[in-house]
Amino acid sequence: MVEVDNLADWRGRELVDRDGDKIGKLEDIYVDTETEQPMFGSVKEGLIGKHLTFVPLTGATASPDGLRIAASKEQVKDAPNIDQDAGLAADDENDLYRHYGIAYTPAPTASGRRLARR
Repeated sequence: MVEVDNLADWRGRELVDRDGDKIGKLEDIYVDTETEQPMFGSVKEGLIGKHLTFVPLTGATASPDGLRIAASKEQVKDAPNIDQDAGLAADDENDLYRHYGIAYTPAPTASGRRLARR
């Protein structure tokens, strides 16, 4: 497997967990506002009340099954999610980073936002 350079090319393609279990299709990519490095992707879930679940993209690799992430399907299932129409709030960022065991520091901007959708 090869580490993926341009994650934007994978939008709409299948995401699989570290064991190859299907998670869903990559909707959007969220980058660190200071480094412009992709940090998280969103996956749409739910049939009636659709919401977005976030998956870590650091170290994602291309596999025959799709884009493979380092997290397990169970971690993704238990991850914080947001209403599809509401968007990711600044308060949600810390919870998201903490859930996946990634160090979080608010950005040194007025909004304190660390993530931006690209």
